[in-house]
Amino acid sequence: MDNAVSERIKNDVESNDVVLFMKGTPVFPQCGFSSAVVQVLTHLGVKFKGIDVLVDPSLRDGIKTYSNWPTIPQLYVKGEFIGGCDIVREMYETGELAEMLSTKGVDVQVKA
Repeated sequence: MDNAVSERIKNDVESNDVVLFMKGTPVFPQCGFSSAVVQVLTHLGVKFKGIDVLVDPSLRDGIKTYSNWPTIPQLYVKGEFIGGCDIVREMYETGELAEMLSTKGVDVQVKA
């Protein structure tokens, strides 16, 4: 992987509490899996940075190498890789996601 791409990913992951590498943008997701994770984070009232991997093929490949995870979207919280759509959805449904976010100091406002 290109060093510049690796540094960019590392910088994004470390300088934002919650980062979602996704296809498309939070406002206009380009795949159902990215959309599902955006919906979960939005429902929890979590502020996050969405990074569109479709605009840069080196980023799209680089994030898979960085995390050693083959699919996108990828969610990072406080520098730690959490997982992709299925993992995030499962953690959300069990309440584990909100608990983990709160434990890490991320504001969660579950909308009734």
